[in-house]
Amino acid sequence: MIMLNEQYQNLTPSYLFAEVARRAAAFAQAHPDKEIIKLSIGDVTRPLAPAVIAAMHKAVDEMGEATTFHGYGPEQGYDFLRQAIGRYYQSFGVALEADEIFVSDGAKSDLANITDLFDRDNKVLIPDPVYPVYVDTNIMNGREIVYLEANEANGFLPAPPDFEADLVYLCSPNNPTGAVYNRDQLKAWVDYANRWGAVLLFDAAYESFITDPNLPRSIFEIPGARTCAIEFCSLSKTAGFTGTRCGYTVVPQELVFDGMSLNHMWNRRQTTKFNGVPYVVQRAAEAVFTDEARTQIRASIAYYQENARVIAAGLDRLGIAYTGGVNSPYLWMRCPNGMGSWEFFDDLLQKAAVVGTPGEGFGSCGKGYFRLTAFGNHEKTLEAMERIQKAYG
Repeated sequence: MIMLNEQYQNLTPSYLFAEVARRAAAFAQAHPDKEIIKLSIGDVTRPLAPAVIAAMHKAVDEMGEATTFHGYGPEQGYDFLRQAIGRYYQSFGVALEADEIFVSDGAKSDLANITDLFDRDNKVLIPDPVYPVYVDTNIMNGREIVYLEANEANGFLPAPPDFEADLVYLCSPNNPTGAVYNRDQLKAWVDYANRWGAVLLFDAAYESFITDPNLPRSIFEIPGARTCAIEFCSLSKTAGFTGTRCGYTVVPQELVFDGMSLNHMWNRRQTTKFNGVPYVVQRAAEAVFTDEARTQIRASIAYYQENARVIAAGLDRLGIAYTGGVNSPYLWMRCPNGMGSWEFFDDLLQKAAVVGTPGEGFGSCGKGYFRLTAFGNHEKTLEAMERIQKAYG
C-alpha cells in the first residue's frame, strides 16, 4: 500500500494567498457591482521593458531557423546570461565566478529546492513573520523549525540569537515587513553563521528597490559571507518576469562542509532534476542587464515606488503605524482599532472593496498586522487609499 508524506498534515489547511483569493472571489460574486482593488498578492503590473521584448523577439526568430535553433541548454544557464549577472554584481562591488551562478525559473523554486542538499535533522531558524515558502518546504521535509521574533521593538529585523541553528533564512528587503538590514546587522548574521557552521539562505528578490547607497543589495557585500551564505534572486520584481519566469541562485565555491562542496552538490541536483530555463527567456533575461533596459526598468521601479509613497502618505494621514515603503515595495501596517489580521481583511473588503494580505498568514508574530503592496496600477492605488481614508478616517 502506498505511504504518503504525513508532514503535509502539519501544514496550514490552505496556502495563504489561495485563501486571500478565495475570500476576494466570494466577495466579488456576492457584490458584482463593486470593483475590488487588490493591494495584496505581490504580482507586478508594468509590462516588460522594450529592450527585453526586442531581445525575446530576436530569440524567437532564432528558434525558427535550423542554423540558430536551440534545444537543451546547460542546466546551470547559458554562459551569456551567467556572465551578464556576474557583471551586474560587479556594479555594486561583488565579484562572482560564472560557475557560482545558477539560472533558474525563479527564487521561489530554488528556495524550496535548496532543501534537497541538507539532512532533515538540521535545525532551521526562521524569522517570524516570514514568507510562507520557507516554513512550508521545511515542514514538508520534517525539519525542526525554530522561530525568531520580528517585532516593532527590533524594527522587524531580528538579530542573531544566542543558540545554535544550522540553516537560517533571511530576506532583505523583507517580505512581508518591508524592513531592510544594514551592513552591520548583516555582518552580525554572517559572523553568527561562521561561528556555528551554519548556512544563511539569503533571499534578495527585492534588492532592486533599494535606493539608499548605504544599504547592501547582496549578502556577498558583507565580509565572510562567501563561507556561509547562498543568495537567491529573481527577475520577477526586478524586471517584471513574474509571468516569464527567470531567477538565479549564487552558491560560492567556498561553501564546503565535511569535505562536500555545496556548489558541486547544487550543480548535481540541478543537472538531475532540472532541464534549464528556455533559451528565449534567457536571452530576454540577458537584456535586463543592458544599459538600455536598466534605464527602462528603473522607470517601472520608480512607478511602484511612487505607489508606495501614496500608500505611506495615506497611512500617515490615518495615524497608522507601519514599516517599509522605502527601499521596498511592501508596507507592513498595524491593523486599526485593535482588529485581528483576518478580521481587518474582511472589514476592509466589506467597507472599501480593497484586498490586502493578513499578517497572521505570515506567522504568529503577524497577528494584528497587514501587508499592502505597491505593485498595482497607480490610479487604482490612489483610489484604494481614498477608499481606506473614507472607511477609517
